[in-house]
Amino acid sequence: MTKRTKGLILNYAGVVFILFWGLAPFYWMVITALRDSSHTFDTTPWPTHVTLDNFHDALATDKGNNFLAAIGNSLIISVTTTALAVLVGVFTAYALARLNFPGKGIVTGIILAASMFPGIALVTPLFQLFGDLNWIGTYQALIIPNISFALPLTIYTLVSFFRQLPWELEEAARVDGASRGQAFRLVLLPLAAPALFTTAILAFIATWNEFMLARQLSNTSTEPVTVAIARFSGPSSFEYPYAAVMAAGTLVTIPLIIMVLIFQRRIVSGLTAGGVKA
Repeated sequence: MTKRTKGLILNYAGVVFILFWGLAPFYWMVITALRDSSHTFDTTPWPTHVTLDNFHDALATDKGNNFLAAIGNSLIISVTTTALAVLVGVFTAYALARLNFPGKGIVTGIILAASMFPGIALVTPLFQLFGDLNWIGTYQALIIPNISFALPLTIYTLVSFFRQLPWELEEAARVDGASRGQAFRLVLLPLAAPALFTTAILAFIATWNEFMLARQLSNTSTEPVTVAIARFSGPSSFEYPYAAVMAAGTLVTIPLIIMVLIFQRRIVSGLTAGGVKA
C-alpha cells in the first residue's frame, strides 16, 4: 500500500467519522419522530412502529401548543435580524477595510470584544432594560439582541473580503466620475455578493437557533420555535411529549439542512473569498 493510498484512506475515514458524529443525533431524532409514542424509548437503530401521529401532535393546538405560529415568529425575527445585520455590517466592513479614520483600531477592538462577550451575562440587564421599556414579549426585544450577536460575524467576514478586493476597481470608477458611494454600490457591492450571501445564511441560522434570550424575553404570542418546542405539553402534566418534540425538531431542522445543501457552494466560496490569492 503506497503512502498516497494510506493518506486517502485516512482522509475518507476522517470524513466518515465527522459525518457520523454530526448526523447521528439528527438521525436518531428523525427515527424517534417516526416511531409510535408508546415505543419512544425503543433502542432499535432503524425505523420501527412507523407513524406520522407525532407530527400531527406537534402541529396540533388543542394542548396549548401553537407550533406554526412559532415558525412564523422565527421567520420574522430571523429575516429581520439578518437583513439589518447585513445592511449595517456591509457599510461598517467597508469603512474598516477601505477608509482611514481616527479610532479605527478601537472600533475594531470593540467589535471583537462584543463577539466574545458571554450571552448569559446579558440576560439579566436586557430583561431589566426591556422591562422598563415595556418591551418584554415584543419583536424588538428579540431582534435587537440578535443583531448585536450577528453583527460581529457579518463585519469580520466582510472586512476580510473587502481588504482583498483590488483598489484599482474603485479608483477606476472614481476616475470615470463616480462618487465613492456609486463606486461602492455599482462596483464593489456586486463583487461582494458571495460574501454577503454567506454572512446572511450564517446570521439567519444563528438567529433561528437562538434560545437563551428568547426564552426570557418572549411570550406566547412572539416566542420562536426554540422556545415553543421547549414548552411543549403532553397529554398530562406527568408525561413529557418526547416523540412530539422530536417531530417538531425534525420539522425545524430539515429546512435548514436543505438550505445549506442547496447553497453549500456559495457558502464555501463566500468563506474563502477573503483568502489571499496567489
